[in-house]
Amino acid sequence: MKAKSRDFVVDRRDLRDGYSISRLIHGGWQFSSGHPLTQAGQDDPIDVLEASAELGVTTFDCADIYTGVEEIFGRFIKRWASSSNETQIQIHTKFVPDWSDLPLVDRSYVRRIVERSLSRLGLERLDLVQYYWWRNEVPGFEDTAGWLDELREEGKIGHVGVTNLDVSRIKRLNAVGFVPIINQVQYSLLDRRPERSLALHCEGSQTWMLGFGALAGGFLTDRWLGESEPIEFQNRSLIKYRLIIDEFGGWEAYQALLQTMAEIAQNHGVEMSSVALRWVLDQSQVAGVICGATRLGQMERNVSAFSFSMSKSEREVLRAHLDLAPGPLGEVFGLERNKAGPHGRIMRYDLNRD
Repeated sequence: MKAKSRDFVVDRRDLRDGYSISRLIHGGWQFSSGHPLTQAGQDDPIDVLEASAELGVTTFDCADIYTGVEEIFGRFIKRWASSSNETQIQIHTKFVPDWSDLPLVDRSYVRRIVERSLSRLGLERLDLVQYYWWRNEVPGFEDTAGWLDELREEGKIGHVGVTNLDVSRIKRLNAVGFVPIINQVQYSLLDRRPERSLALHCEGSQTWMLGFGALAGGFLTDRWLGESEPIEFQNRSLIKYRLIIDEFGGWEAYQALLQTMAEIAQNHGVEMSSVALRWVLDQSQVAGVICGATRLGQMERNVSAFSFSMSKSEREVLRAHLDLAPGPLGEVFGLERNKAGPHGRIMRYDLNRD
């Protein structure tokens, strides 16, 4: 499989201590067995991942809680290592202990889950582990970060980051001397919660952000321009981000945003997905954007985000839409942590079972 030649390259970002990532990251949630709600087809995931690496998207994101995905990535890593391609790839995973297991988390629990990820991926070291703790009231949040850092010192982990943490939680970690290399958060034209207090704090504490959901599960693509509100959904992403559209101001406001995105895309000869990705890439303290792809050709379209820059007037016309949006409100992941609310009710809180 050989990538087509292009007159641009996928940008890279040096994070810390010489660790470099591609600014477009291939996310693995869409490969999870719990993601699709219909039998809509996918291409062979190993072929899809290999195609991304050949395009220069060399960084890959999975999680202990994405059912079956670490194993898929493990098969990809094995194939890539046996190929003639000398390009180095970077593998990011997560450590997300179950909601109900938090009181049980100790040093041995952390080691067991990390070593399970190593086994599934077929690696001796994880390049990055991103950590999340569901409940403020359960002790162990700071201790667990320390235990992950011990595994970093052992060489089982290259770097330790966090995911979906707001400023108050990051400050708790900073207070005990732990400075995460990155915080992975939901960030898109429809959801700008990170640009409030989090971006400023990350800049001051030398923590980068990685944005997921930049395409809002596909809602920020050509596919939905001029479409009526959907009644049925093919996957969990569409359910999740349909709720974000409601927070943004509803279907009409969303369609107005799409129309402006389409005009900008036409100006640059790209698809709307590239405009959505480019916008997040341009935000303060964003090191990279995580984007899923399950079909051959998807990532090839997405890398066009690196083929252009938006003008000041284009950024301003997008910002005019965003300034009219009533939400989403609050800090990052606040809506999703509320188990009684509409965003929380679709979450799954106990996915880390053996």
